[in-house]
Amino acid sequence: MHPVVSALAALAAAATPVHAQRGLSQADSAQIVREAPDLDRIDVEEQLEDQLPLDLGFRDHTGAEVTLRDYFDGERPVLLTFAYHSCPTLCSFVLDATLNVVKELDWTAGDEFEMVTISIDPEDTVERAAAKRREMLAAYGRDEAEEGWHFLVGDRDAIADATDAAGYRYFYNQNQQQYMHPAAIMFMTPEGRFARYLYGIYFEPEDARFALLEASAGRSITPTERFLLYCYAYDAEANTYTLVAMRIMKVGGALTVLVLGVFLTLLWRRDRRRTRAQESALLGRSSSPLPEGGTRDRFRSAPAEPAKAEA
Repeated sequence: MHPVVSALAALAAAATPVHAQRGLSQADSAQIVREAPDLDRIDVEEQLEDQLPLDLGFRDHTGAEVTLRDYFDGERPVLLTFAYHSCPTLCSFVLDATLNVVKELDWTAGDEFEMVTISIDPEDTVERAAAKRREMLAAYGRDEAEEGWHFLVGDRDAIADATDAAGYRYFYNQNQQQYMHPAAIMFMTPEGRFARYLYGIYFEPEDARFALLEASAGRSITPTERFLLYCYAYDAEANTYTLVAMRIMKVGGALTVLVLGVFLTLLWRRDRRRTRAQESALLGRSSSPLPEGGTRDRFRSAPAEPAKAEA
């Protein structure tokens, strides 16, 4: 189990809404992690490069029947979240964290990428989904997101198929009357394959940016973004993207070779121009007429005198 998933799931299982808002000390958190029951039932098993079944049927915030395929156009990545809309603690934290991080991005939901939030509660209603959607869109404040952030509800089988495909493990706690689930978001390729997972109730904007770039699989990204994506790699232990020293060295070496090549080329061209100029000057002097008595006349051999007749 990912350590962030473990800690957050345990806190969600043990905390009431008041406790969750107030926060706990590191020692209290560790104690809860040790004592939380059924912790092994809450997990994320990453399914990188696996396919999400896009023909699964759900209902959107208007009650219309849709499939997941409706949100994967083959051109733009998709940010996928699981939640449920009567959740008193962790769901709100995860959705708020998702909202906060996309607000920091230059890319906009509905333009460069899509967002899909699936409820894991088969009892969730269209009305609840619509209310949560209105709340999130109002806080997001970007008009394009009206067609870019989708809240879906579905039956138990469709939810199970979607969460199983994502490796998203959760369960319903009868004692607390709520779902115990991980804190994770997923970035999908335009074709519906899992590209990257991020964990927690706070996400760094740069991590989300790189995850979207990675999920976009090179489509419609600038050369600068492609260069940055090459130089960064996801560190699963740190749950963040980090500079890769070897790639930086390769890029530095390539730039050095390029600069040296340009310098040598310019130097060669300058020397070549200088040589041609010198050759032209010499040819010009050798072909120009010389005045009488000039160098050529001076060194020209005198005509031989006629031989004297012998006596």
